[in-house]
Amino acid sequence: MGAAKDAPGERPGENMGPPPVDSTTGLRKRLIFRSWHRGTREMDLIMGRFADAAVPDMSESELADYAKLLEESDPDIYDWLCARADVPPASNSTILQRLIRHHFPDRG
Repeated sequence: MGAAKDAPGERPGENMGPPPVDSTTGLRKRLIFRSWHRGTREMDLIMGRFADAAVPDMSESELADYAKLLEESDPDIYDWLCARADVPPASNSTILQRLIRHHFPDRG
């Protein structure tokens, strides 16, 4: 039998609207940008590569934890990554542990 016809003046799919946008899309973009613009090239590479790989799949609570981690100083994060300093309990999040495992898989 014949295919259903679209209403006059409409093309198939014309009124579907834009695809749904994740409510955290803007936050994800900002976190990735901040990760690539830390202030030192070394930390840009460390944080930026991690952000590119991990931020798109983070939950809202993980995004909040990552935003908090980005507030830490570059020297502190670098020392924690290189195990030159102990991570303070208040900063020892699952996101920091993911960052460490991302760059040092043998330490996880």
